Amino acid sequence: MPRLKDHSAYRIDPDKPLRLKKIPADTTGDFADADAAKEALKKHRDTVDKLQELLYASATHGLLIVLQGMDTSGKDGTIRSIFAGVNPQGCNVTSFKVPTATEAKHDFLWRVHNAVPARGMIGIFNRSHYEDVLAPRVHGQIDGKTAKRRLEQIRTFESMLTENGITIRKFFLHISFEEQGRRLQARIDDPDKHWKLSEGDFAERKFWGEYQDAYDDIFAATSTDEAPWYVIPAEHKWQRNVAISGVIADTLASMKLAYPKPTIDVKKLEVVNSYK
Repeated sequence: MPRLKDHSAYRIDPDKPLRLKKIPADTTGDFADADAAKEALKKHRDTVDKLQELLYASATHGLLIVLQGMDTSGKDGTIRSIFAGVNPQGCNVTSFKVPTATEAKHDFLWRVHNAVPARGMIGIFNRSHYEDVLAPRVHGQIDGKTAKRRLEQIRTFESMLTENGITIRKFFLHISFEEQGRRLQARIDDPDKHWKLSEGDFAERKFWGEYQDAYDDIFAATSTDEAPWYVIPAEHKWQRNVAISGVIADTLASMKLAYPKPTIDVKKLEVVNSYK
């Protein structure tokens, strides 16, 4: 499949490795505030809603959206904001947690392939196959050689999906260590948010630097022309939403989708206006 049009400023160039710690997480792009971005966000949502119907009807392409980020970065909020108007019949969300006993007996991509969207569908991964490189590496469950091999396998896997009609867009929701601390404290202070809290969120925070290094390696190894990564400044939720929705809208528009031709002669159809 040819590379689709993409001019996003947040896209990671495969030829230019980056360091997450050098990228600001609080920038607002082309907009000064939420009100300034409101019209653009509505336009993006409308485009996604309209083109999702064409995607579903034509069933010639699928779209896989990968959302990654540190805890509290806003993956759930992104899904709610951008896809609220999309027809549920044409959209699936899959969350990847610690592998089950059955999943752990298979190769690490086994559970992922089954969740890849069919042609005609939008599939959203809330966390993804990259989790099997991140935490195991950070906690020493796999060594650097194994992590590198898994990233090579992921790159090959994503290339295979692309060649079979699945377009892939991968987003890292970028927040700072300080912002994560503020968001965790806000959840502690709000009883209605206590259900979101887990001891793991606080334990993993101690490994912030190791996770940042692991993501740097992920981006360098797997941001390709056919399956690019985007680092999205996510401390302003409205900025996160307008940036991601813009990429998705442009991606769908670049597919040049069209309704399928009818399989019957429409001119011969006649609505029956009476019955026995």
